[in-house]
Amino acid sequence: MIETPFASAKRIVVKTGSALVAEHGQPRHAWLEKLAFDIVSLRSRGFQIILVSSGAVALGRKSVGNSVSNRLDQKQAAAAIGQLRLMSAIGQAFEPHDVTIGQALLTLGDTENRRRWLNARATLETLLESGVVPVINENDTVATDEIRYGDNDRLAARVAQMMGADVLVLLSDIDGLYTADPRTHPEATHIPRLDQLTAEHDAMATGANADAGVGSGGMATKLAAARIAHAAGCSTLITLGNRDHPLLAIEDDARATLISAATTPANARAAWLAGHLTPEGSIELDEGAAKALRGGASLLAVGITAVTGTFERGAAVALNAPSGQMVGKGVTAYSSGEIARVIGRHSEEVEAILGYRGRPAIVHRDDMVLLR
Repeated sequence: MIETPFASAKRIVVKTGSALVAEHGQPRHAWLEKLAFDIVSLRSRGFQIILVSSGAVALGRKSVGNSVSNRLDQKQAAAAIGQLRLMSAIGQAFEPHDVTIGQALLTLGDTENRRRWLNARATLETLLESGVVPVINENDTVATDEIRYGDNDRLAARVAQMMGADVLVLLSDIDGLYTADPRTHPEATHIPRLDQLTAEHDAMATGANADAGVGSGGMATKLAAARIAHAAGCSTLITLGNRDHPLLAIEDDARATLISAATTPANARAAWLAGHLTPEGSIELDEGAAKALRGGASLLAVGITAVTGTFERGAAVALNAPSGQMVGKGVTAYSSGEIARVIGRHSEEVEAILGYRGRPAIVHRDDMVLLR
């Protein structure tokens, strides 16, 4: 029996693979209906759920005349067809519950480039605040081998990192990590919980299940994803997906492997902001703004007295008190030119000056770290 982290979680990212959502080129409607039921049940108890789902290529391959080709152009064409079928099947599963789903197709740059990262996160936050279940897949139609995640386990981990998720659930074809592949080593022992991942655990992992015929992941990619999540303060749960109600089964003590995070998403993000962002410019604050930031507020234009340097939206900036002392660092939602135009202005004036409705804060409190 494992200790499920759901009890203390607020936001959960669930990843499902091609073999779970598709079979012989067709959606597995009955299984998707049970997954939707589980997600709706968790949402009714206050959890925010983000679904990362593979399956577009698996559902579109037959329509391009080849069910096994690894040619990039044929896989991209299959994804263009299959993504519509995937979203239609998932939408049908949620329809009886009167729950709206929203599609987000991401590429590697969306979680690596700070500006695009801000845009993607803001979109997903808005969907969650609106009661929508975001459904995410890699944009296989345009992604090439050089600029793609390669598997949705890593994509799901990056989404969990970006969204400050508490738990990443990887629904697999196996119920967790074993000391060896139990399909070929019956004597292998299941590992219910880990606090750290080591090279020894990597040696226990295996590749994708060749018998499934779809998907590109495997236990090795799941451990790689768990490392990304762990660094972001997010616990990872690897469990068997091919069962009735796979998420509710976790709460009924279904066998799984929990890779527990040592910190919280908020603390992990603060550490990253403090240690890994080199300021590209600075924003000078008045005394009221400096005090407000120390009290946990976001930075608004009205509290800014000057901006130094040239930078784009998504840049790291230093936040300086009137004394010149750095109060903190943050990721700005506006460029230096835009900030210069709205210095000292109230929020309701910013839209009229810039000609568009931007983010409410110049630097949101979730995108800054205060220095002692």
